[in-house]
Amino acid sequence: MNKPFSLYIHIPFCKSKCPYCDFYSARPEEDDVFDRYLAALCARLAVYGEKYGERLLHTVYFGGGTPSVFGAKRLCRVLEKVKEQFNVAENAEITTECNPADVDVSFFETLKRGGFNRISMGMQSANEAELKILGRRHTAETVREAVEAAREASIDNVSVDLMLGLPNSNLETLKSSIDFCAALEADHVSAYILKIEPGTPFAKQELNLPDEDGTADQYLFAVNELKKHGYAQYEISNFARPGKESRHNLQYWRCGEYLGLGPAAHSFMEGRRFYFPRDLEGFLNGNVPTDDGAGGGFSEFAMLSLRLTEGLQRKICETRFENGGALFDGVLEGCKHLPKNLIHADYERISLTAEGFLVSNAILAEILPG
Repeated sequence: MNKPFSLYIHIPFCKSKCPYCDFYSARPEEDDVFDRYLAALCARLAVYGEKYGERLLHTVYFGGGTPSVFGAKRLCRVLEKVKEQFNVAENAEITTECNPADVDVSFFETLKRGGFNRISMGMQSANEAELKILGRRHTAETVREAVEAAREASIDNVSVDLMLGLPNSNLETLKSSIDFCAALEADHVSAYILKIEPGTPFAKQELNLPDEDGTADQYLFAVNELKKHGYAQYEISNFARPGKESRHNLQYWRCGEYLGLGPAAHSFMEGRRFYFPRDLEGFLNGNVPTDDGAGGGFSEFAMLSLRLTEGLQRKICETRFENGGALFDGVLEGCKHLPKNLIHADYERISLTAEGFLVSNAILAEILPG
């Protein structure tokens, strides 16, 4: 398969751990750990470059953790190594996540010179009380200054993260955060419902969370408010100005191939899934990824497609799978008894509505083959 693929690079470092976060990260305890990690990443890039270096790489995404604490120069050195080892597309989308508290104009200027052209800013809320509860290191003003700094450095594709269903939140506080995103002229908004993960500090606290109906109201409100501001929903939790959809995340949702490097990073290449263990020291010492079985079957493809507003399309099924038309028809048959406010289904395409996205797990369990 010679279709373009994507590269995810995990930067597993945080200055402090947010109480809701279940992503793998570590606080750097040793002075040289950043440089050791840089060397480990470059070594892995060389190994995989030998295997996949001729294939077209069309998106690169640095996630975390908090990539900005790794430093702009190190991020650029990793990207330089990527370009040495892989056939990076001329118009590749190259993103890094940032904490607004870590950045300034010079940080972004260094990234811009190094080839980065997209920033994902960890905002979460524009409400100071909510930010405090979330354990964030920044204020709303810090976010505004960070986005302005990115623009000043000529990075013209900026995404911001927003969280829904927060403790003590309501439609009024949510509206103020959405209005703030629009005032920033953000190009993309990722709006995620807070999920209390086992083992996190939030799981051990008594939190004043909206009930299920209140959270659903916030989600539908966000969909409508973001649309008013020119952000079209293209995935369950993602909204963009025209042409600013995340090409990297679309690679995942369209069941395309991607390589992930770093502890806890997952990959899907040549029909197989594999991942690196959640073990920083192991990665530094050259551990091998764990096989996670075959991937890309019809049920998985359909499940990912139905996360997108474009939905599951007959023509693509027929192209991708030997009996794709019949498989599509099987899903279509399962949709017939579902309420019209949850799903659109016809001979060519099946897609969930915003209301359907709220109960997508239940719908998918009902309509997809086991």
